[in-house]
Amino acid sequence: CLAGTVAGFTPGMSVAVVRRSYLCPPGWAGIVVLGSAALATAPDHDTARFIEQALSGQPAVSLTDTDVLSSRLPAAEILGPAYLAYLDPAEFRPQPGHAVTTPVSLDHPGFRQFLLAADTDDVEESGIGEITTPAFAIRENGQVVAAAGYRDWPCGTAHLSVLTASAARGRGLAQAAASAAVAHAIAEGRLPQWRARPQASRRVARALGFRELGAQVSIRLAAEVTSREHRS
Repeated sequence: CLAGTVAGFTPGMSVAVVRRSYLCPPGWAGIVVLGSAALATAPDHDTARFIEQALSGQPAVSLTDTDVLSSRLPAAEILGPAYLAYLDPAEFRPQPGHAVTTPVSLDHPGFRQFLLAADTDDVEESGIGEITTPAFAIRENGQVVAAAGYRDWPCGTAHLSVLTASAARGRGLAQAAASAAVAHAIAEGRLPQWRARPQASRRVARALGFRELGAQVSIRLAAEVTSREHRS
């Protein structure tokens, strides 16, 4: 659904031509691997053909390996890999700890101040500003110090996000906030999904019972290569 076209995961890799794919930034190529299958999107037919030729025969697990991609593609920039984990509700391990989570609206002054005080890169990495649920917030001394929620994705998927204030990290607050958000997703009959690059975030997901099943990368090919492909 996010690829924006009729496309599916196949052993090895299938490549779909999509001018505006939500698997990657505009004009980039995106690759998502789940298990032994992969799906890629490219902005045009020339780029799609170039990627197919460069990565043909590679095992799916290597298609999000930056070393493999850099050796086979003239990549100007690679984002990722971000690892994809999913949770079977039967394997959920709640982690409330001693923290109390309270759902607050996204326009709540305390939550807005929490976002404004956080590092911009951390906010972007977490995706907490894009959630479509209330924020499950943890407060200390009247201030929000951690929050989690999820964004409604296609096919009943709940895309989790969590952020902890830098001064409050290392105390299990991310697990507590995320645990509340995951419990809400399960109660709504959704499939919890966790996408993360930092090891700390991946550890939180594993503590809650998530299993890493794949990864995702975005690739911007060198301009001279794509131009040459178009001319040929």
